[in-house]
Amino acid sequence: MSALPEYKTTITDEITVMPAAHEKLVELLKSEEDINGVRIFVSGGGCGGMTYGMTFSEAPGAHDAILEQDGLTLYVDAVALGFLNGVEIDFVQQGVGASFVFKNAFAATGGSGACGGCGGAAGG
Repeated sequence: MSALPEYKTTITDEITVMPAAHEKLVELLKSEEDINGVRIFVSGGGCGGMTYGMTFSEAPGAHDAILEQDGLTLYVDAVALGFLNGVEIDFVQQGVGASFVFKNAFAATGGSGACGGCGGAAGG
């Protein structure tokens, strides 16, 4: 007999939010009404491999793990958390542009951490 897997409800060291990203995400959250957190998701397959994204979220889902850290709340579903284990999220400004960067994303699974649309993913 096998039991159903137990979902992890809190994020500890699986995802690291660097100070610049933390500051920007908190700033973005404060500017939105009725938004309680940022959802990190993984999608893809196909020839481009796995990709990631971020969006605002009103509440966690039934199978989400949650990271609460100094005014920032992240929601990540159980499947995505498996693909994001060990990732560092940073916010980088280069010239006139700025974007969120996922470092070490998919290192264990062979996917791509590159995302052309990341800069606007959380900010709209």
